Amino acid sequence: MSIKTNKPNNYAFIDSQNLNLGIIGAGWKLDFARFRIYLKDKFKITKAFLFIGYVPGNEKLYTYLQQSGYICIFKPVLELPNKDIKGNVDAELVLHTMIQFYNFDQAVVVSGDGDFYCLVEYLVEQDKLLTLLVPNQEHYSGLFKKSEYIPFIKFVSYQQVKLEKRKAPTRTKPWQGNLSIRDMDSIDNNKGKSNSEIKDSGQEETNKAQKIIE
Repeated sequence: MSIKTNKPNNYAFIDSQNLNLGIIGAGWKLDFARFRIYLKDKFKITKAFLFIGYVPGNEKLYTYLQQSGYICIFKPVLELPNKDIKGNVDAELVLHTMIQFYNFDQAVVVSGDGDFYCLVEYLVEQDKLLTLLVPNQEHYSGLFKKSEYIPFIKFVSYQQVKLEKRKAPTRTKPWQGNLSIRDMDSIDNNKGKSNSEIKDSGQEETNKAQKIIE
């Protein structure tokens, strides 16, 4: 006999292209692993469906996304004559939201694309929309700027501090030579001095050494 709990069971449905391009347009790169944790902590997301075009050769990316906790829903892409890639996932996102409709308490839709207006409208009517998570506050459909949808909107771009992909720290090469105690003392004595002061100090040391030799 299963035991029912009062824990929220919310799902996220993510338009990966709109999310990725929206954040790049805001001037930074999203850390998808951090974003998955954010969805869990902020919205109690138990399943996050990420809709993405499948491009052969990007398997390492897809593995990374799956290991980060996403359920990837792939769509074959079409290469256009100008070599651009077309892989619109709108239909897949709407379809899978409806397939999962009775399995979740509420949904978080991650996109600012007006093509999802009907989906968002229906989820609101059914009291099933928790949040419309728009990637970029500067670029999203005017359909979602209506007063009835504003209370549901949050912006990913406001979470840069939490979600930005961090650059790997630059590793300095270890010192290959040996420093004598005198060298170390010289470094300590020269701290805070200007280049001219250091040069004058060095000349004084040279003069002292010359006198000893004489």
